[in-house]
Amino acid sequence: MNFPVDLKYTKDHEWIRVEGDVAYIGITDYAQSELGEIVYVDITTEGETVAKEEVFGTIEAVKTVSDLFMPVSGEVLEVNAELDDKPELVNEDAYGKGWLIKISVDNVAELDELLSASDYQKLIAK
Repeated sequence: MNFPVDLKYTKDHEWIRVEGDVAYIGITDYAQSELGEIVYVDITTEGETVAKEEVFGTIEAVKTVSDLFMPVSGEVLEVNAELDDKPELVNEDAYGKGWLIKISVDNVAELDELLSASDYQKLIAK
């Protein structure tokens, strides 16, 4: 299982990577392995401002649908269009090509409330 140390994590199994004034959000390697084969990603919040811990979309696997929660407040700038035709990218490359949305972060202080890679590993080990 992969836990990049340059990312921040949520208790709901999302990750966030900040690059300048934008951030990429996806689900963790652990989350995609628990869900199984991803068959559909439904995100309709592009252009909207979504508050921290609010639902920004859903992700569907063969046997379940899960809500996706915002790690921090921000405006959804872009949805990963590649996932329309290849939702399996989330399984294949959760931290790379399988990113879900790109946002502008409204409150950078919220990043400090997220989990480090080691804290996230402790959370899922329970």
